[in-house]
Amino acid sequence: MIDVRVKLTFPESLVRQPFMATLVRDHDVVPNIRRANVDEHEGWIVCELSGQPQAVESALAWLRDEGIRVDLLGDVVDG
Repeated sequence: MIDVRVKLTFPESLVRQPFMATLVRDHDVVPNIRRANVDEHEGWIVCELSGQPQAVESALAWLRDEGIRVDLLGDVVDG
């Protein structure tokens, strides 16, 4: 298991989409939300994603494919 700290920034078109639920359900990772700011035009979430290395990489790739900017906030937290 690894934990990766990321900042997820998403546009207005995704503000009302349940992408965190999809992330958990389809990619077998657990997000630990540390900070967030969401309004009607955009949003960002700082979180740690925990899971198997391949699951975390798959989750990050899926987020990018969905149009969410993924900024890594350091290396792996635990491993």
